[in-house]
Amino acid sequence: MKRRSRTSILIVSLLVIMVLSACGNAANNGQEAGGSSSGGDGVKVTLLNSKGEIQQPLEEAAKAFSASNPDITVEVSLVPAGQSPFERASTLYASGNPATITMLDTGDVEKFKDRVLDLSGEKWMADTVPNATEHTTFDGKNYAFPLAIEGYGFIYNKKVLDEAVGGDFDPSTIRTRDDLENLFKQIEATGKKALVISPMDWSLGAHYLPLAYATQSKDLAEVDQFIASLRAGEVDLANNAPFNGLMDTFDLMMAHNIDSASPLAGTYERGPELLGKGEVGIWFMGNWAWPQISSFDTADGQYGFLPVPISNNPEDFGNSEISSAVSKRLVIDKEFSSPEQQAAAKKFLEWLVYDEQGQDYLVNKANIIPAFSNITIPAADPLGKSIQEHIAAGKTQQSMSTLPADHWAQLGSSMQKYLAKAGDRAGLITEIENYWKNVK
Repeated sequence: MKRRSRTSILIVSLLVIMVLSACGNAANNGQEAGGSSSGGDGVKVTLLNSKGEIQQPLEEAAKAFSASNPDITVEVSLVPAGQSPFERASTLYASGNPATITMLDTGDVEKFKDRVLDLSGEKWMADTVPNATEHTTFDGKNYAFPLAIEGYGFIYNKKVLDEAVGGDFDPSTIRTRDDLENLFKQIEATGKKALVISPMDWSLGAHYLPLAYATQSKDLAEVDQFIASLRAGEVDLANNAPFNGLMDTFDLMMAHNIDSASPLAGTYERGPELLGKGEVGIWFMGNWAWPQISSFDTADGQYGFLPVPISNNPEDFGNSEISSAVSKRLVIDKEFSSPEQQAAAKKFLEWLVYDEQGQDYLVNKANIIPAFSNITIPAADPLGKSIQEHIAAGKTQQSMSTLPADHWAQLGSSMQKYLAKAGDRAGLITEIENYWKNVK
């Protein structure tokens, strides 16, 4: 009798443990799905951030949002160093644990469109700037929130250029390659160097070379057709005026590069130091570099953007335009997140666009140029302001944000070879044309 009682007790105990364990696993599974939970304590949403320089402002924004929405907690995690947002998001989906909100590069959105929400019906869609959702819309449905506009071109230190021209430098005077060459010579006449070329493959392959594609036409459809023709092997770059004009400008840059003796030795960190300290007047880079530039500028100087001219005809497209586009997108998971988590994620995005506090974090704390026309707060830094001025004046060209993922590595390497004079233009053309004919 006692033995049966002990056995019964043991069985009951095991059953209790199994039930508790199952409950625990269910709770854990609920927590891991999307890295979020929607239990009795409210809804938890996670945001995977792939823009490291705004990690702290994003965390602060999440806390401010939760303070106004106490039933929602937003936790921000960062893509690990050395991993792309596509790689990190893919890994999390493979493990069944994606973030509720993921920050992707524009070209990656299509790869996840079957796993994320259609956001076409959201209120903020009516307030996006022109073309903000063009590259994330498929079959009439938009799958991404346009977070940040970024731009690039020649960043100039106005103090250096004022000294070079002997007065107040006017950026509108640089509209041709000859104008640029004259400015380089004026800078060097003061004893300073004209510019620095950062030799990283991503700068040369993802930013400089794509100007040759974007300047083919003001019409984005024609630019898309040019890329299609490249893929089909139907483009003769040797006789393409925008490409050769851009490379003629690159030759000019190489001749006046402060690192011309060792052009591949430079680092990203060297650029903002040289520009911020006024040792060079110009650096080819984007507005994301402002925090580094400002850290070296102790005189609170003025900065702005010059376009990269591709010809000596001031009317040619590209000679007065800088490159800009929405570079980062937020998508909301639909595969693992609950309806409550999805609704909370949507509410957070709407807060960023329409709440005064959300706008302040976006523009003033994170130094983001928003992609929404209703946000009228001026950019918090001079490079952002310069981009806004170019956008307002209609002086921008679309950044090529949907290029193949390996474009910058493959053709950035080809550009590095050209920069180091280890190859000529004919060889560069062959490598570019072969890349496009074989791209997957």
